Amino acid sequence: MSRKITGITPAAANQLVRYGWPGNVRELENAMERAVALAKGSKIDVDDLPEEVGLAIPSTYAPGDVRPLEDVERDYILGVVRANQGNRAAAAEQLKIGVATLYRKLKQYETATGARRS
Repeated sequence: MSRKITGITPAAANQLVRYGWPGNVRELENAMERAVALAKGSKIDVDDLPEEVGLAIPSTYAPGDVRPLEDVERDYILGVVRANQGNRAAAAEQLKIGVATLYRKLKQYETATGARRS
């Protein structure tokens, strides 16, 4: 495609792993071609991926991938917020938690990472 793409961001790679790929290799190939075409910079980011891939919510468990519960909760909550296009009230309703609880958790995630993630 004559584009100078040097790699993929960790967040985009994480979303690629999260997605179920019902179309297998052909779907992955199409997704990557699209991402290369849409990439704004030299690395493919989550926003460059097809919507269904970018919104893939992490599964709670993958064999061989035991992670701390805190990390699983954070990734899942952030995935639900992203799937709701940042609508925190809708995300809180889907998660069956109060909006104040969701805001508190998101604030904790920002503090832990030093950056706003949702």
